[in-house]
Amino acid sequence: MDLNLNRRQALAAGAGAIAAVAFGGAAAQAQAQAKNDIQEVIDKFTGGKKAAERLVRLDLPEIAENGNTVPIGVSVESPMTEQSYVKDLLVVADGNPRAGVATFHFTPNSGVAEVSTRIRLNATQHITAIARMNDGSLAMGTKEVKVTIGGCGG
Repeated sequence: MDLNLNRRQALAAGAGAIAAVAFGGAAAQAQAQAKNDIQEVIDKFTGGKKAAERLVRLDLPEIAENGNTVPIGVSVESPMTEQSYVKDLLVVADGNPRAGVATFHFTPNSGVAEVSTRIRLNATQHITAIARMNDGSLAMGTKEVKVTIGGCGG
């Protein structure tokens, strides 16, 4: 085996090694990001308590032709009085690299527990909204959105 390399051969070998390391690192990072942190985000918000599937309504298209800008509306059935109101609302997406989409905060002065915005979705996935009430109880709603093109992943 001849280990005598000229300068060009050494540079070519070094560039190949750097590319291999960079590609391997990018692949590892992509794999790490592919693991969705949804359970961690939900547990942090709920304190590990289970949310009842009630009161929360999600208004999302069944099919989103462009995952880059998906309209979403979330409303929570609540009287919004000093005695009973929605304190916080968490929206998560189980198919995005980062599950946490948004957190909204309310007071009785908000009048209604309702928000609307646009979100970015990586692929077809479930969107879940969890409401934390002032008494600590939790309510949630879930809806699937089919994404046909675009989104976080391209």
